[in-house]
Amino acid sequence: MSRVTGTLVLAGTPIGDIADAPPRLAAELERADIVAAEDTRRLRGLTRALGIHTTGRVVSYFEGNESARTPELVEALAGGARVLLVTDAGMPSVSDPGYRLVAAAVEQDIKVTAVPGPSAVLTALALSGLPVDRFCFEGFLPRKAGERLGRLREVADERRTLVYFEAPHRLDDTLAAMAEVFGAERRAAVCRELTKTYEEVRRGPLGELAEWAKDGVRGEITVVVEGAPETGPAELDAEELVRRVRVREEAGERRKEAIAAVAAEAGLPKREVFDAVVAAKNADASGPGKGKGLT
Repeated sequence: MSRVTGTLVLAGTPIGDIADAPPRLAAELERADIVAAEDTRRLRGLTRALGIHTTGRVVSYFEGNESARTPELVEALAGGARVLLVTDAGMPSVSDPGYRLVAAAVEQDIKVTAVPGPSAVLTALALSGLPVDRFCFEGFLPRKAGERLGRLREVADERRTLVYFEAPHRLDDTLAAMAEVFGAERRAAVCRELTKTYEEVRRGPLGELAEWAKDGVRGEITVVVEGAPETGPAELDAEELVRRVRVREEAGERRKEAIAAVAAEAGLPKREVFDAVVAAKNADASGPGKGKGLT
Protein backbone atom coordinates (compact mmCIF):
# COMPACT_ATOMS: atom_id res chain seq x y z
CA MET A 1 0.00 0.00 0.00
CA SER A 2 1.36 3.42 -0.93
CA ARG A 3 2.01 5.93 1.82
CA VAL A 4 -0.62 8.67 2.14
CA THR A 5 0.85 12.11 2.81
CA GLY A 6 -0.43 15.64 2.88
CA THR A 7 0.24 18.51 0.51
CA LEU A 8 2.40 21.60 0.83
CA VAL A 9 0.81 24.58 -0.92
CA LEU A 10 2.91 27.66 -1.71
CA ALA A 11 0.49 30.56 -2.07
CA GLY A 12 1.29 33.86 -3.74
CA THR A 13 -0.05 36.95 -1.99
CA PRO A 14 -0.55 40.51 -3.30
CA ILE A 15 2.55 42.70 -3.49
CA GLY A 16 0.43 45.81 -2.98
CA ASP A 17 -3.12 45.88 -4.30
CA ILE A 18 -5.33 43.39 -2.43
CA ALA A 19 -7.48 43.06 -5.56
CA ASP A 20 -4.58 41.14 -7.13
CA ALA A 21 -5.08 38.21 -4.73
CA PRO A 22 -5.33 34.96 -6.70
CA PRO A 23 -8.90 33.61 -6.80
CA ARG A 24 -7.80 30.34 -5.15
CA LEU A 25 -6.05 32.05 -2.25
CA ALA A 26 -9.16 32.54 -0.10
CA ALA A 27 -10.29 28.95 -0.62
CA GLU A 28 -6.87 27.55 0.27
CA LEU A 29 -6.64 29.71 3.41
CA GLU A 30 -10.00 28.39 4.59
CA ARG A 31 -9.17 24.79 3.66
CA ALA A 32 -5.66 24.41 5.11
CA ASP A 33 -5.05 22.32 8.23
CA ILE A 34 -2.02 24.51 9.01
CA VAL A 35 -1.23 28.00 7.72
CA ALA A 36 2.46 28.88 8.05
CA ALA A 37 2.83 32.65 7.73
CA GLU A 38 5.90 34.86 7.63
CA ASP A 39 4.04 37.38 9.79
CA THR A 40 0.85 36.24 11.51
CA ARG A 41 -0.30 39.85 11.94
CA ARG A 42 -0.03 40.43 8.21
CA LEU A 43 -1.96 37.20 7.70
CA ARG A 44 -4.80 38.50 9.86
CA GLY A 45 -4.90 41.67 7.78
CA LEU A 46 -5.00 39.60 4.59
CA THR A 47 -7.86 37.40 5.77
CA ARG A 48 -9.84 40.46 6.90
CA ALA A 49 -9.36 42.06 3.50
CA LEU A 50 -10.52 38.86 1.79
CA GLY A 51 -13.51 38.55 4.15
CA ILE A 52 -12.62 35.04 5.31
CA HIS A 53 -11.52 33.14 8.42
CA THR A 54 -8.88 30.45 8.70
CA THR A 55 -10.03 27.26 10.43
CA GLY A 56 -6.65 25.55 10.59
CA ARG A 57 -3.82 26.13 13.03
CA VAL A 58 -1.77 29.26 12.32
CA VAL A 59 1.99 29.20 12.98
CA SER A 60 4.75 31.66 12.26
CA TYR A 61 7.38 30.72 9.69
CA PHE A 62 10.05 33.37 9.15
CA GLU A 63 13.80 33.63 8.73
CA GLY A 64 14.45 33.42 12.47
CA ASN A 65 12.61 30.13 13.06
CA GLU A 66 12.62 28.59 9.58
CA SER A 67 15.22 25.93 10.37
CA ALA A 68 13.63 24.93 13.67
CA ARG A 69 10.04 24.87 12.42
CA THR A 70 10.63 22.99 9.17
CA PRO A 71 10.85 19.48 10.77
CA GLU A 72 7.57 20.12 12.63
CA LEU A 73 5.78 21.06 9.42
CA VAL A 74 7.28 18.13 7.50
CA GLU A 75 6.04 15.80 10.23
CA ALA A 76 2.54 17.25 9.88
CA LEU A 77 2.73 16.85 6.10
CA ALA A 78 3.89 13.24 6.46
CA GLY A 79 0.84 12.67 8.66
CA GLY A 80 -1.53 13.85 5.95
CA ALA A 81 -1.95 17.57 6.74
CA ARG A 82 -2.50 20.23 4.10
CA VAL A 83 -0.01 22.99 4.91
CA LEU A 84 -0.36 26.40 3.28
CA LEU A 85 2.71 28.65 3.23
CA VAL A 86 2.32 32.41 2.73
CA THR A 87 4.81 35.24 3.03
CA ASP A 88 4.25 38.97 3.45
CA ALA A 89 4.06 39.56 -0.30
CA GLY A 90 4.67 37.63 -3.49
CA MET A 91 5.66 33.98 -3.86
CA PRO A 92 7.16 32.03 -0.95
CA SER A 93 10.74 30.87 -1.46
CA VAL A 94 11.64 33.78 -3.80
CA SER A 95 13.88 35.85 -1.49
CA ASP A 96 11.41 34.84 1.26
CA PRO A 97 11.05 31.86 3.61
CA GLY A 98 10.07 28.61 1.93
CA TYR A 99 13.07 27.01 0.24
CA ARG A 100 14.01 24.84 3.25
CA LEU A 101 10.47 23.56 3.64
CA VAL A 102 10.09 22.79 -0.07
CA ALA A 103 13.44 20.96 -0.15
CA ALA A 104 12.55 18.94 2.96
CA ALA A 105 9.11 18.05 1.58
CA VAL A 106 10.58 16.95 -1.75
CA GLU A 107 13.13 14.83 0.10
CA GLN A 108 10.26 13.03 1.85
CA ASP A 109 8.36 12.56 -1.44
CA ILE A 110 5.56 14.87 -0.24
CA LYS A 111 3.45 16.63 -2.85
CA VAL A 112 4.24 20.31 -3.35
CA THR A 113 1.97 22.58 -5.36
CA ALA A 114 1.37 26.32 -5.72
CA VAL A 115 -1.27 28.99 -5.98
CA PRO A 116 0.41 31.30 -8.51
CA GLY A 117 0.24 34.96 -7.61
CA PRO A 118 1.76 38.40 -8.04
CA SER A 119 5.54 38.65 -8.46
CA ALA A 120 7.61 41.79 -8.04
CA VAL A 121 10.29 40.25 -10.26
CA LEU A 122 8.03 39.68 -13.26
CA THR A 123 6.06 42.89 -12.75
CA ALA A 124 9.23 45.00 -12.67
CA LEU A 125 10.62 43.23 -15.73
CA ALA A 126 7.46 43.88 -17.69
CA LEU A 127 7.41 47.57 -16.74
CA SER A 128 11.14 48.24 -17.14
CA GLY A 129 11.21 48.66 -20.90
CA LEU A 130 14.34 46.48 -20.98
CA PRO A 131 14.72 43.12 -22.79
CA VAL A 132 12.77 40.36 -21.02
CA ASP A 133 13.44 37.37 -23.28
CA ARG A 134 16.35 36.31 -21.05
CA PHE A 135 16.87 37.43 -17.47
CA CYS A 136 18.33 36.34 -14.14
CA PHE A 137 17.16 37.18 -10.63
CA GLU A 138 19.95 38.14 -8.22
CA GLY A 139 17.86 38.82 -5.09
CA PHE A 140 19.32 41.19 -2.48
CA LEU A 141 22.95 42.30 -2.74
CA PRO A 142 25.24 42.06 0.32
CA ARG A 143 25.02 45.00 2.72
CA LYS A 144 28.78 45.52 3.04
CA ALA A 145 30.26 47.72 0.30
CA GLY A 146 33.17 45.43 -0.57
CA GLU A 147 31.02 42.32 -0.78
CA ARG A 148 28.43 44.20 -2.82
CA LEU A 149 31.05 45.28 -5.37
CA GLY A 150 32.40 41.74 -5.55
CA ARG A 151 28.94 40.31 -6.27
CA LEU A 152 28.33 42.90 -8.99
CA ARG A 153 31.69 42.21 -10.60
CA GLU A 154 30.75 38.54 -10.89
CA VAL A 155 27.99 39.49 -13.35
CA ALA A 156 29.61 42.51 -14.99
CA ASP A 157 29.65 40.74 -18.38
CA GLU A 158 26.28 38.99 -17.98
CA ARG A 159 24.24 39.64 -21.13
CA ARG A 160 20.87 38.74 -19.64
CA THR A 161 18.76 41.41 -17.96
CA LEU A 162 19.43 41.49 -14.20
CA VAL A 163 16.79 41.89 -11.48
CA TYR A 164 17.55 42.87 -7.88
CA PHE A 165 15.60 43.61 -4.70
CA GLU A 166 16.94 46.45 -2.54
CA ALA A 167 16.07 48.26 0.67
CA PRO A 168 15.22 51.95 0.10
CA HIS A 169 17.91 53.23 2.48
CA ARG A 170 20.62 51.37 0.53
CA LEU A 171 19.38 52.19 -2.96
CA ASP A 172 21.71 55.16 -3.57
CA ASP A 173 24.80 53.16 -2.60
CA THR A 174 23.70 50.20 -4.69
CA LEU A 175 23.03 52.27 -7.82
CA ALA A 176 26.38 54.04 -7.40
CA ALA A 177 28.12 50.65 -7.14
CA MET A 178 26.27 49.42 -10.21
CA ALA A 179 27.32 52.53 -12.16
CA GLU A 180 30.93 51.90 -11.11
CA VAL A 181 30.95 48.24 -12.13
CA PHE A 182 28.52 48.13 -15.07
CA GLY A 183 29.19 51.63 -16.39
CA ALA A 184 27.28 54.86 -15.80
CA GLU A 185 25.54 54.61 -19.19
CA ARG A 186 24.09 51.11 -18.67
CA ARG A 187 20.28 51.38 -18.80
CA ALA A 188 18.21 50.46 -15.76
CA ALA A 189 14.82 50.93 -14.13
CA VAL A 190 14.00 51.48 -10.47
CA CYS A 191 10.51 50.16 -9.74
CA ARG A 192 9.01 51.46 -6.52
CA GLU A 193 5.79 50.53 -4.68
CA LEU A 194 4.57 48.28 -7.48
CA THR A 195 0.74 48.01 -7.72
CA LYS A 196 0.37 50.46 -4.81
CA THR A 197 -1.02 54.00 -4.75
CA TYR A 198 2.37 55.67 -5.24
CA GLU A 199 3.75 53.27 -7.83
CA GLU A 200 6.69 54.75 -9.73
CA VAL A 201 9.04 53.44 -12.40
CA ARG A 202 12.13 55.58 -12.92
CA ARG A 203 14.09 54.67 -16.06
CA GLY A 204 17.48 55.91 -17.23
CA PRO A 205 21.25 55.35 -17.21
CA LEU A 206 22.66 54.04 -13.94
CA GLY A 207 24.68 57.21 -13.38
CA GLU A 208 21.56 59.40 -13.56
CA LEU A 209 19.56 57.03 -11.36
CA ALA A 210 22.33 57.05 -8.75
CA GLU A 211 22.20 60.86 -8.62
CA TRP A 212 18.40 60.80 -8.33
CA ALA A 213 18.50 58.31 -5.45
CA LYS A 214 20.80 60.51 -3.36
CA ASP A 215 17.78 62.53 -2.21
CA GLY A 216 16.26 59.42 -0.66
CA VAL A 217 13.66 56.97 -1.92
CA ARG A 218 10.87 55.27 0.00
CA GLY A 219 8.96 52.04 -0.44
CA GLU A 220 9.55 48.54 -1.74
CA ILE A 221 12.23 48.60 -4.45
CA THR A 222 13.00 46.36 -7.42
CA VAL A 223 15.90 47.29 -9.71
CA VAL A 224 16.12 46.02 -13.29
CA VAL A 225 19.44 46.43 -15.13
CA GLU A 226 20.17 45.95 -18.80
CA GLY A 227 22.56 43.13 -19.63
CA ALA A 228 26.07 43.76 -20.89
CA PRO A 229 26.26 44.73 -24.57
CA GLU A 230 27.48 42.22 -27.13
CA THR A 231 30.65 44.01 -28.15
CA GLY A 232 32.79 42.67 -30.97
CA PRO A 233 36.60 42.55 -30.98
CA ALA A 234 36.91 45.87 -32.84
CA GLU A 235 34.86 47.64 -30.15
CA LEU A 236 37.02 46.55 -27.24
CA ASP A 237 39.68 49.15 -26.67
CA ALA A 238 42.63 48.67 -24.34
CA GLU A 239 40.83 50.27 -21.40
CA GLU A 240 37.90 47.86 -21.75
CA LEU A 241 40.23 44.87 -21.99
CA VAL A 242 41.97 45.94 -18.79
CA ARG A 243 38.62 46.49 -17.06
CA ARG A 244 37.50 42.96 -17.92
CA VAL A 245 40.74 41.47 -16.62
CA ARG A 246 40.36 43.46 -13.39
CA VAL A 247 36.78 42.26 -12.91
CA ARG A 248 37.85 38.64 -13.27
CA GLU A 249 40.81 39.08 -10.93
CA GLU A 250 38.64 40.66 -8.26
CA ALA A 251 36.25 37.71 -8.61
CA GLY A 252 39.14 35.39 -7.69
CA GLU A 253 40.82 34.42 -10.97
CA ARG A 254 44.59 34.50 -11.36
CA ARG A 255 45.84 37.16 -13.78
CA LYS A 256 47.11 34.65 -16.31
CA GLU A 257 43.75 32.86 -16.47
CA ALA A 258 41.88 36.19 -16.54
CA ILE A 259 43.93 37.41 -19.52
CA ALA A 260 43.34 34.15 -21.38
CA ALA A 261 39.58 34.30 -20.74
CA VAL A 262 39.28 37.93 -21.85
CA ALA A 263 41.31 37.22 -24.97
CA ALA A 264 38.98 34.32 -25.82
CA GLU A 265 35.89 36.49 -25.24
CA ALA A 266 37.25 39.26 -27.46
CA GLY A 267 38.64 36.99 -30.15
CA LEU A 268 42.11 38.50 -29.70
CA PRO A 269 45.59 37.05 -29.18
CA LYS A 270 46.48 36.69 -25.49
CA ARG A 271 49.57 38.81 -26.13
CA GLU A 272 47.42 41.80 -27.07
CA VAL A 273 45.46 41.64 -23.82
CA PHE A 274 48.69 41.06 -21.86
CA ASP A 275 50.26 44.16 -23.44
CA ALA A 276 47.20 46.25 -22.51
CA VAL A 277 47.46 45.08 -18.88
CA VAL A 278 51.18 45.85 -18.72
CA ALA A 279 50.63 49.31 -20.22
CA ALA A 280 47.94 50.04 -17.66
CA LYS A 281 50.19 48.86 -14.85
CA ASN A 282 52.99 51.13 -16.05
CA ALA A 283 50.58 54.06 -16.30
CA ASP A 284 49.47 53.44 -12.71
CA ALA A 285 53.07 53.39 -11.57
CA SER A 286 53.86 56.69 -13.30
CA GLY A 287 51.77 58.75 -10.92
CA PRO A 288 48.54 58.96 -8.92
CA GLY A 289 45.34 59.07 -10.96
CA LYS A 290 47.15 58.56 -14.29
CA GLY A 291 46.21 54.93 -14.87
CA LYS A 292 43.02 52.95 -14.94
CA GLY A 293 44.50 49.48 -14.89
CA LEU A 294 45.96 47.00 -12.46
CA THR A 295 48.42 47.01 -9.61
